[in-house]
Amino acid sequence: MFVDVAKIKIKAGNGGDGAVAFHREKYVASGGPDGGDGGKGGDIVFVVDDNLSTLADFRYKRKYSAPNGSNGSGSRKSGKKGQDLEIRVPRGTLIRENESGSIMADMSKTERFIAAKGGRGGWGNSHFATPTRQTPQFAKAGAPGEEWEVRLELKLLADVGLLGYPNVGKSTFISVVSEAKPIIANYHFTTITPVLGVVNMGDENSFVIADIPGLIEGAGDGVGLGHEFLRHVERCRMLVHIIDAAGSEGRDPIEDFNKINLELEKFNPELSKREQIVVANKSDLASEEQLKTLEDYFTSRGYLFFTMCAVIAEGTKEVINAVWNKLQTLPPIKEYEKEEIPQEILLAKQTGGFTVQVIDGVYIVEAPWLIRILNSTNLDDYESLQYFQRVLKSSGIIDALVAKGINEGDTVSIYDIEFDFVL
Repeated sequence: MFVDVAKIKIKAGNGGDGAVAFHREKYVASGGPDGGDGGKGGDIVFVVDDNLSTLADFRYKRKYSAPNGSNGSGSRKSGKKGQDLEIRVPRGTLIRENESGSIMADMSKTERFIAAKGGRGGWGNSHFATPTRQTPQFAKAGAPGEEWEVRLELKLLADVGLLGYPNVGKSTFISVVSEAKPIIANYHFTTITPVLGVVNMGDENSFVIADIPGLIEGAGDGVGLGHEFLRHVERCRMLVHIIDAAGSEGRDPIEDFNKINLELEKFNPELSKREQIVVANKSDLASEEQLKTLEDYFTSRGYLFFTMCAVIAEGTKEVINAVWNKLQTLPPIKEYEKEEIPQEILLAKQTGGFTVQVIDGVYIVEAPWLIRILNSTNLDDYESLQYFQRVLKSSGIIDALVAKGINEGDTVSIYDIEFDFVL
C-alpha cells in the first residue's frame, strides 16, 4: 500500500537529574560538594533511507520516544547520555509541525535532522558552591525533552511529472522510455501508486520521470485520489501532459487538458504556471484533421506539441529529447525552506504551569513548556532577550518570583540558565 501522509508524536528524552553529594576521603576534611551532572536526554533524529518509498511504517506506530539521560552521581561523575532515536523516512519527506503546518525540515538530501532535542542534564551541587554557600544541599533536575506532534508528507523527487486522464497511455509511455515496469491494462486507474522511472540520455546523463495517477475532474477538491497524489506534482520541474488524440473513450482531449490544468490551479496556483509539453498519444487512431486541430490549438497557446504512439514507441524519442532540452533551462528540483514555528504555538503549549522553589537563596523555576522558548532564544540578542522577558511576565513567573520575596540582584535559575533578577 502506498502511504504518503502520516501524523506521529515524538518525544525526546529528559535530562538526568544532577546529584547532591559531598567528597568523602580519609584525612580530607570538608571535601566539599562533588555531585555530578545528569546526562543529556536522547534526541529524536530523522534520517533519509533510500530503501523506503512510502510512509506505510507510520500507519501502525505513531509514538516515538528517545531514552532519558541518567542521573549524576558522587565524585563529580556525570550521568550517561540518552541514546538518540533515529526515525527513517523516504527521501523527499517534508516534516511539518502539525498544528501550524510550519515546515521543520525537507528531507531531500542526506543531512540528519534533529526534530526534538533531548533535555539538558541537571547540574550537580558542585556547580553551586560559592564563598558564601560552601555546602549547597540542592542540585538541578534535568530538563524535559522537546515534544512535538508532526505531520510527515512525502513529495516525490522527480524532474518530470506525467499528467493526463486515466487510460491515455502514461504508464505505457514511462515503460517505453525508462526501466519502470508499471502494471498496464485497458481500464481506468490501473496505476494507483506513483511510478518513478529513470530516463537515460547517454553520456551519464539522465532524469527522473513520475507517472502521477488519479488526476481527474474534481481532484483539486479531493475527488477520486485527489490531493493524495496532487502533492507529488509540486516538486516536478516540468510537466508532460498526455492526451488521447483520437478521443477514443468519447472524451474531448482539449477539454480533458483544460480540466486537469484547472485542478492543478485549484490545488496550487503555481502549478498552473509550471512548464508543460503537450503530447497527443494514440496518434494511429486519430485522423489528420483531429491531429491538425490539436496542434493548432496548443501551439497557438505557446505549448510545445508532439504526437506519438507509445505502444510501438513511435514519436517517444522526440518527446524525450524535447524534455531533456527544456530541463537544461529550468531550475533544479524544488526544495522547501525551513519555516519558523509561530511563537503563539509555542506559548499555547504552556501546559502543566510552573513551580518556583527557593533553596539556599536561589530562586529555581521549573516549567517544561519553557524549554521550547529557551531553545529558540538567543540570550546575546537584545530583542530575543526582551521577548524572553515578556514570556516570563505574561506567564506569571515574574509575579510568582515577587510573591516568593525575590529582591533585585537575587539569583534566578531556570534549568541551566542563571541570571540576576532585575525589577
